[in-house]
Amino acid sequence: MKSRKKESLVVAALAAAVLAVAATLALPSHGQSGASPAARQASQEVARTADATKAADANKPATDATTNAATRANATAATSTTNAAAASSASAVAFADAARQNAALRDSLDWVFGGKQQRGWTIYEPLIARTVAAQAASESNDFALAVSRWQSSFGLQPSGVLDRDSWMRLVAEWQSRRLKDHTYPSPDQLVTVSSSEFYDTARPAQLRQVERTTYAAYRRMIAAAVADKSLGLRADADGSLAADEKFLKIVSAFRPKEYQDQLRRQQPEAGRAALAVNSPHFTGRALDLYVGGYDPVSTKDDNRALQTQTKVYQWLVKNAESFGFRPYYYEPWHWEYVGN
Repeated sequence: MKSRKKESLVVAALAAAVLAVAATLALPSHGQSGASPAARQASQEVARTADATKAADANKPATDATTNAATRANATAATSTTNAAAASSASAVAFADAARQNAALRDSLDWVFGGKQQRGWTIYEPLIARTVAAQAASESNDFALAVSRWQSSFGLQPSGVLDRDSWMRLVAEWQSRRLKDHTYPSPDQLVTVSSSEFYDTARPAQLRQVERTTYAAYRRMIAAAVADKSLGLRADADGSLAADEKFLKIVSAFRPKEYQDQLRRQQPEAGRAALAVNSPHFTGRALDLYVGGYDPVSTKDDNRALQTQTKVYQWLVKNAESFGFRPYYYEPWHWEYVGN
């Protein structure tokens, strides 16, 4: 197309030259000097045509450079895509065996916590995925790749297999991030919350107390959860959870030590994992929230498995920390305010 344009300009130049010759033949007689108007017009046409030809030639290198740059960019993008595909393929081959082991271990790994025998880690998959930055199912090669990166960051053998050593290191990491300060609050640090914000509206006032900054953070978090329409939470006009909405209502907050001791006497089989001797609930900064299941606070595996699959629990895993809350991994309902 560029060649045809230039040829047209050359033809125009030749035509202008012919006009100039013709105009010269028509010079005025009677000894008048200078070119006739027709000659001057032809000369000007030649000049304009020459200028256009020069402009076209000057523009060509820039146009060619732009074309070449675009060609190089397309080639680079194609190479990057090819490299990414090759890396993905290599990852699939390298972690295929790890993926197979994870698919078995998620239901069969034997371990102990809180004096109780445990089996598998499938209950904790949403929290695992969040921690190791995995975007794929636990039986996939990509999950194994994410595990290997996490292992490498903690100085572990980057096998991609979530075996007992790696699993217990993961548990230790979660536990290390929990509330450390178990200072008992003074009465002025606690606020008594309306019964409408509790799962059990008949809960006594002395058991509806929450540490003030924790309660303020909880309210902000609830507002964000209500605003997320994917959760489908029923709410009042002011953004509070509706009276008939159970999800994310408070099940338990501040507990006096005497009350915790009473619970332990009533449930001696619960073990340390369920009812701690030095409970973070003593601080008023630990909240048990309703996240589903057939029992709000049962540590039975089938109940916890139901809870960790609910939308609200998975929302908390992804968002609670931005409001200052961190989980107690063993209890899907238990969240501790550690601040931002």
